[in-house]
Amino acid sequence: MSRRLRLWVLAVGGLGVAALLAAACLRLPGFGGDVHPYGDRAVKASLARHTSNTIASVNFDQRAFDTLGEETILFAAVLGTVVLLRQTRDERQVRPAPEKVATPVRRYALIMLPVALLTGLYVIAHGQLSPGGGFQGGVVVATALHLLYIGADYRALERIRPVGLYEVGDAAGEAAYLILGVAGLVGGSAFLANTLLPYGTFNTLASGGTVPLLNAAVGMEVGCAVVVLLARFLDQAVEIEKNTGTGKDRDA
Repeated sequence: MSRRLRLWVLAVGGLGVAALLAAACLRLPGFGGDVHPYGDRAVKASLARHTSNTIASVNFDQRAFDTLGEETILFAAVLGTVVLLRQTRDERQVRPAPEKVATPVRRYALIMLPVALLTGLYVIAHGQLSPGGGFQGGVVVATALHLLYIGADYRALERIRPVGLYEVGDAAGEAAYLILGVAGLVGGSAFLANTLLPYGTFNTLASGGTVPLLNAAVGMEVGCAVVVLLARFLDQAVEIEKNTGTGKDRDA
């Protein structure tokens, strides 16, 4: 395909998207008005299924299929990173030397590590009740572990971060979301339909039907994915060197 033809394809596609967006905007309610059809329906559906956090209800119930797509994008990005940053034949792995860390930095990082970790787990567990959820909490949990790298050294981080285990966790979180979706079909409903479990008592951890389970699956997948992602980049920056015979050339 020539450059000119590619530009024409891009222009036609862009004009099509622009036309669809313009048509959609013409049907939107007036700005600042008191009519909010989507918001009213979303809140009503959330309350009907005993999910006190309407955003969680939208993400894991009303448009759970879209959330599966977002989760899959992260899964594919991590998979691509693992493939691209794998150790090649002309590289070797060298154990990093211990780094000296200032006492205040070490003390602060080691104090904040359990606090940040518990905060992330809390955000995941209460995603259907309060702001937050699996995406936000998973990132907090993953980055909390890396406070050990800041407060101690890379070898200390490696002891609590077996990358292979987190790769399995990443795949398991993605698979759990899909299995819950298929369970809806097996139960005689639709894919990812929130009809499998009782909705429970409003504003409790067990409320919302399958929303807490989908939220937990996303939290597991995101947390493990971010750990694997950072591990591959850190390995390249800290441990992987070009095998030139001198060991002095670092492939960052």
